[in-house]
Amino acid sequence: MSGTLLALAGIFAELSLLAVGGGNTVIAEMHRQVVDLRGWMTAADFAALFALAQAAPGPNLMICALIGWRVAGPAGAAVAMAGIVGPSSLLAGMVWTVWQRFRDARWRIRIQQGLVPVTVGLICAGSLLVARSADTSWLLAAITAAVVAAALAVPKLHPLWLLAAGALLGVAGLG
Repeated sequence: MSGTLLALAGIFAELSLLAVGGGNTVIAEMHRQVVDLRGWMTAADFAALFALAQAAPGPNLMICALIGWRVAGPAGAAVAMAGIVGPSSLLAGMVWTVWQRFRDARWRIRIQQGLVPVTVGLICAGSLLVARSADTSWLLAAITAAVVAAALAVPKLHPLWLLAAGALLGVAGLG
């Protein structure tokens, strides 16, 4: 068990330092680590945990606690959460003073502008990976496509309406 906890700590500490732009930017790598490399769960299990974490109130990093819990119980949840928030929080605290000192520097502005497309690309990669894991039939793929189309066509549409529609489809046996 301690080997598993150490592995969880290492994986999530590394992901913590890679999560530039938020936790969703490392979903693809998180999936690769826990599904493909370690075999701790199936792709469908990962997609279900991701959906649960996104539907629950709170930070989007809840998936880390859920993965930790699934792999090693309550201790795994605690280790995964400490791993995902600890290193990046320490680094952010150390860098903050320097970053603020150069708030008007041209190089800082360019770094921030360069990180935007990287962040968007990482979030898109994670979203695609979760969609491919969840879409196990043509009907589920069509539902995913319809949700993406609705979200893009109506940007002010609250995501809870889309979640409610998905729940109704599931109750009707279509999901």
